[in-house]
Amino acid sequence: MESVESTAQVRAWFTGRLPEGWFTGAPEIVRDREEIAVIGTLPEPSGETPEEERAALVEGLVLRFREETRERRIEIAREAERRFRQKVSWGVSCGDQTVMFTTLSVPVMTRLRQSERQVLDTLVAAGVARSRSDALAWCVRLVGRHTDTWLTDLRDALSHVDRVRSSGPDVQN
Repeated sequence: MESVESTAQVRAWFTGRLPEGWFTGAPEIVRDREEIAVIGTLPEPSGETPEEERAALVEGLVLRFREETRERRIEIAREAERRFRQKVSWGVSCGDQTVMFTTLSVPVMTRLRQSERQVLDTLVAAGVARSRSDALAWCVRLVGRHTDTWLTDLRDALSHVDRVRSSGPDVQN
């Protein structure tokens, strides 16, 4: 049986379930068919920190949060995985950095024409990627980086569809 909770309901559940003080506000929830990514914002480092030390300070804050919250995150993830029937991954944002602690790597099958396979083979031959699979992942990241605005608009539209769908009647099969 597939989970019928909307992303808004998942966000609300995590917001209510997470211990107070972990994040500066409600976590960002990024969800697809296989995974729920929970990304919380850590408080900015306080005080005047020279720019050359800031990255190391943020790295230390992120590592400390990761270690201090590990057992509780695992417990919450197990509850969420039972409830929503999806794996949970964790990450944090601090300043201009976002660090993911855990993420799924999910195989995806596709059919490519020869010209498309040649693109992947060129990336492998040039040493950009180790395999066709790595080359395809590299291409997806590149497209994602260069079409960020378009993808953001598309995701916003899908969120609107999700909200409208969740406000409709509850249909039981």
